[in-house]
Amino acid sequence: MSDVRYPFTAIVGMADLRLGLLLNAVSPAVGGVLVRGEKGTAKSTMVRALAGLLPSIATVDDCRFACDPAAPDPQCPDGPHDSPSSSERPSQLVELPVGVAEDRIVGSLDLERALAEGVKAYEPGLLARAHRGVLYIDEVNLLQDHVVDLLLDAAAMGRSYVEREGVSVRHAARFLLVGTMNPEEGELRPQLLDRFGLTVEIAATRDPAERAEVVRRRLGYDADPAGFAARFAEEERALAERITAARELLPKVELTDVALRQITAVCAAFEVDGLRADIVMARTAVALAAWDGRTEVLEEDVRKAAQLALPHRRRRNPFDAPGLDEEQLDRTLEEHAQQEEPEPEDDGPDPDGDGGGSDDGDGPEGGPDGGGPDGGGAPDPSDGGPEAPEAPSPEDPASDGPEAPAQPPVPAQHPAPARESAPVAAGDPYRTRLFTVKGTGHGAQGRRSPAETTGGHTIRARRPQGALARLHLTATLQAAAPHQAARGRSGRALVVHKDDFREQVRQGRESNLVLFVVDASGSMAARQRMTAVKGAVLSLLMDAYQRRDKIGMITFRGSGAELALPPTSSVEVGAARLESLPTGGRTPLAAGLLRAHEVLRVERLRDPSRRPLLVVVTDGRATGGRDALAQSRRAAALFAAQGTASVVLDCESGPVRLGLARTLAGLLGGTAVSLDELRAEGVASLVRENRAADRSANRSTTSMRKAA
Repeated sequence: MSDVRYPFTAIVGMADLRLGLLLNAVSPAVGGVLVRGEKGTAKSTMVRALAGLLPSIATVDDCRFACDPAAPDPQCPDGPHDSPSSSERPSQLVELPVGVAEDRIVGSLDLERALAEGVKAYEPGLLARAHRGVLYIDEVNLLQDHVVDLLLDAAAMGRSYVEREGVSVRHAARFLLVGTMNPEEGELRPQLLDRFGLTVEIAATRDPAERAEVVRRRLGYDADPAGFAARFAEEERALAERITAARELLPKVELTDVALRQITAVCAAFEVDGLRADIVMARTAVALAAWDGRTEVLEEDVRKAAQLALPHRRRRNPFDAPGLDEEQLDRTLEEHAQQEEPEPEDDGPDPDGDGGGSDDGDGPEGGPDGGGPDGGGAPDPSDGGPEAPEAPSPEDPASDGPEAPAQPPVPAQHPAPARESAPVAAGDPYRTRLFTVKGTGHGAQGRRSPAETTGGHTIRARRPQGALARLHLTATLQAAAPHQAARGRSGRALVVHKDDFREQVRQGRESNLVLFVVDASGSMAARQRMTAVKGAVLSLLMDAYQRRDKIGMITFRGSGAELALPPTSSVEVGAARLESLPTGGRTPLAAGLLRAHEVLRVERLRDPSRRPLLVVVTDGRATGGRDALAQSRRAAALFAAQGTASVVLDCESGPVRLGLARTLAGLLGGTAVSLDELRAEGVASLVRENRAADRSANRSTTSMRKAA
């Protein structure tokens, strides 16, 4: 690979990404850029190219923390720097690998010196190297959450705090933070998204001429990197000079009261959480003015700052896509474009005598909620009425029959195919019970099942299994201490042999593969029930999202089962598949279970350390083939034989219940829960009620004994 970077000015298109990176180069206080886009869109190429445009920096000689000789860090571990000698070097680009460990980021105790010389020394991490440069995180959505939190905290505070292994160190860590991600591979949590200053969405151009130019330039660079870079050298030099000029102009830019009012009004209108968005927008607008060579922030700067700083902060729940309503933005800017005059207070009587609103509780339709006499409103045809008949009824043996009785046609713009009900919306999600996999795993860090992980708390020490990764210092010293006299120790240095080393065993929680097997047959097609079922599955999907699980989804109906969603980290895609799920036809339960068994077999080969959790959503019925019930029971036995953790979400309803779903859970060796039992608050309520009943029974028994 060539050491010559691809020129920044040679990249075709992607104006928003270009601008976002340049604004952070002008003002690192903006807070970095998160680049969201599909694979193969030159995200990494542009970030690496930006580092070549940044001005050189002066650093104190022999300082591992890149202190500025004009204003050295008073808390620098290599300080104090009194009258230091200095030299210039290019700004560094530090790349963070996906599998990086926490001690590699913040630094750690220099174990070699600690054991060999008996001194406590600190070994700087990647944050120290990135100070006054660029910290680039490719695939930031694949990093562990605690690592991302650590990075974003350092970026926000401009300082890294290290408290570990008897070391207490603070050092400056101001850098341009850039993260890239492909949303198809999973999203960042909204809390982490908010910590990035700007977000840019990019996609490959669909213009054949632009695509041809991209290919032409890339081939030219591959053939002669140095010659290709020389063609753009003048443009690169001019862009670097413009960055330097904008940095010098930045302190002189004025943020007027009108511009500040527009910024705060826009953030309020879009209901973003907290005040970080207001601050980021203000810094971005100032950087935009400096980039254009102006000393005053204009409305166009505020508009562009909103387009870069707000889309990712508009997510109200994990399944919302980032976005911004441009019309609402323009309206808000226009409403606050002029200096506001204080309005005189109006203490006159309200002509309506009711304070501007009606509080008689009766809407135009006569009910307290504007509905009918009982306040419930007229029945909504889309909901099937308050007691709409469930068609076909899950308790009707003919519901899965070969032909259903003809029904009067329902007018619709897009009529559903025969024997298939149109998709219904999911109910509102809620917090669910926690389902875990028994035992202790060794999978990727997450928030579901107990596991030995690289994070978490230390529970014991053991001899290293392979290369030493996490030294347990105390246990190592205890193992070496009894042998010091025999080993001829003289002086402070500790004589340590290889057999003395001990590593930490830490216990935390892992993420799992949650595989949903959803019954979409005719017995589940009752509109009200399917809304509740989809709401339950959506709630479980949100739970999987929060616990950092991978998810997959299999649906079965008609004559077979379909892998609707291969295992992925993108829970948003799972929610979209669920929303468009149609229902109807027979119930091939055995086909759904066998398909799940095959999917899990393949996933065990791909990722042996990730343990699965099977979630079967069904009423337990099995039709659609000879001896369908017996086949489904044989398929369930396969999971029980392998010890696969499983949960059956019992969707059976009605006054007469067959208990087939709970029988299925027994065959799987898992747990059965009803829709009502799925809610976390519902379980807590049941526990409280049972405890209250026990106390009441105890009091009654005591009273009877006293009476006797």
